Amino acid sequence: MKKAAIVILNYNGKEMLEKFLPVIIQNSSFEIIIADNASTDESVNFLESQFSQLRTIILSSNSGFSGGYNEALKQIQGEFAYYILLNSDVEVSPNWDIELVDWLEVHAGYVAVQPKILSQQAQECFDYAGAGGGYIDRLGFPFCRGRILNTIEKDQGQYDDTVQVDWVSGACFAIRAEIFHEMGGFEDIFFAHMEEIDLCWRMNLNGYKLGYLGAVGVYHVGGGTLSRNSPYKTYLNFRNNLLMLYKNLSTWGFIKVMLVRGMFDIVAALYLFLGGKTNHAKKVVSAYIDFYKMRNQIQKTLPLASKLPFQNAGKKVYSIIMTYYLKRKKIYSRI
Repeated sequence: MKKAAIVILNYNGKEMLEKFLPVIIQNSSFEIIIADNASTDESVNFLESQFSQLRTIILSSNSGFSGGYNEALKQIQGEFAYYILLNSDVEVSPNWDIELVDWLEVHAGYVAVQPKILSQQAQECFDYAGAGGGYIDRLGFPFCRGRILNTIEKDQGQYDDTVQVDWVSGACFAIRAEIFHEMGGFEDIFFAHMEEIDLCWRMNLNGYKLGYLGAVGVYHVGGGTLSRNSPYKTYLNFRNNLLMLYKNLSTWGFIKVMLVRGMFDIVAALYLFLGGKTNHAKKVVSAYIDFYKMRNQIQKTLPLASKLPFQNAGKKVYSIIMTYYLKRKKIYSRI
């Protein structure tokens, strides 16, 4: 069995591959595998003509981040001890892959680890996705050190540490291959967004730890496949967050959370509507409607938890929304 594979899921990302793949090849030591999620641009032709030395997996249909990775990793199951999942729009630093895998090899209780994720466009700042390590509040809202809601910190070395986190970012993380498959991979029905947090929740429930390694840094463009301002992104985030809560909480635990969460989401929809983002507000409503239609299509995680099992090492936050807007604490160190 080989040690590790860097697996990049691509969908219509020729421009990103053209820009970042040479840097990934230059700065990486492990085998690089491109899984193409039925792209309709020139991605496949580009890979065949410019990077024929790389292994390419061609998927027959676009099943999103979750389904695409599940199918690609199923095809290489048993070949590697570790997977490093990497977005196509990430610029990596020298030896980044070795350092992540070496850290997991030394820390036996941990099953996944992410690096420090900075913005590729503004490299002095943290990125929106993952930043300095991910946590989740008691109502199921995720947040990061270095990025809480829309407030993004500058990188001044404040998160160059190594800590336990609640979840690792799908933009870039290393995971023990055996554990990925043992957990059943990502939840296919999510399609995109929140699938990595759901997977991390399941790993938490099974007693596994997740890490953040601030000594390793990568730079993420973000929004390459789906813009952060897209109403569809709003829909996926709300719908999948509800599915994640329903999947991993007991029935009573879910009801208790939703008694409060429902009010927050109503306020969020009104805020979007009054702010002129009517399409986004409608997508919040659509997310709730589709959640109730889809909730019985997912298999609930066992053992079920009556409350969120996160924040083992981070600060315990009941509601990051209240902390941010009412207490005006917008930086992790002030929480």
